[in-house]
Amino acid sequence: MDLEIVTLLVPTGPSLAAGAGLLVLRLFVGVAFIRHGWPKLRNLRTWSTAMKTPEWLCFLSAASMWGAGIALIPGLLTPLAALAILVSMAYAMVLELVSGSPFIAPDPYQIPEGDYAGPMGVGEPPSWEKAAMYVVMCLVLITSGGGLLSLDNLLIADLLGALL
Repeated sequence: MDLEIVTLLVPTGPSLAAGAGLLVLRLFVGVAFIRHGWPKLRNLRTWSTAMKTPEWLCFLSAASMWGAGIALIPGLLTPLAALAILVSMAYAMVLELVSGSPFIAPDPYQIPEGDYAGPMGVGEPPSWEKAAMYVVMCLVLITSGGGLLSLDNLLIADLLGALL
């Protein structure tokens, strides 16, 4: 049982190339969610009102995006950080699905002039594609861990092994 917990938190990676791929994925998702979370934390009331969601729930979502983004960059508790982001992105997917948004919206350049203007003016029509892509990326990180080039691999596996 103890070894199973270590394996869940720090799955072993098959190769250095896979570790490099996971590093790139962690860096991309980490930077993206630092950039997604911080403005939401700074403008919490505005975001909460726009989302029609309680402010405390928006705070939890924004804080988990920002904090998990920071944790993903060095690969610290990667599966848990990815899970925090996955929950927020799964909720975003549900909101888009409930509102009737398609999986993939038409490309903005294919929409006739004046046919689409979103809440911030002309832009990309809503869809749940981007949230779904982040969910998939997080599933990869949850199941693969941070890889060979992560703090999880360098520190956590040995620490958990010694404690358990």
